[in-house]
Amino acid sequence: MKITKKFHEHLNNFNAVSKKSILIIATVAFSILNLNATNNKKSLNTLTEVTTLTRDHIAQVFDWKVETNKGIYSGTSLTFESAKEMIALSSSGEMILGTEIQSYLVLKSEVNTQRNYFWEVETATGSAKGYASSEDYANKMIQLVASGDAIVSKLIISQPQQ
Repeated sequence: MKITKKFHEHLNNFNAVSKKSILIIATVAFSILNLNATNNKKSLNTLTEVTTLTRDHIAQVFDWKVETNKGIYSGTSLTFESAKEMIALSSSGEMILGTEIQSYLVLKSEVNTQRNYFWEVETATGSAKGYASSEDYANKMIQLVASGDAIVSKLIISQPQQ
């Protein structure tokens, strides 16, 4: 009887140790899983919108570059004629060493996004230059700077943001 009693005590101790071991292992496993969990909230909306692109959604833009004896100028224009005009304006009075105009197709919705506009104005009494986030803002800055003075020359160059 004494042996049976000791056996039951030993079995109870073994069960207690097994339960503690299982709890420790489970705690470690859940800690690792919790450590790798993310808090990203994902949309439960499974509706997917499909759009069809047509020629009406695509625009052609022209990146231009001119190398002169005084430096290299470049920018982006919405028309080929505007690109040629920008080359002529930016290189006026300088010797042209080379020109390049490349055309790209982009979505119309992205034509005026993510662009920087460099502007420069020279008046009878001075000059100023700066950057703007839109062509309209660049024109407004030129008008503000030149207020009351006759504008001798002005330049707006558009570049995609890098």
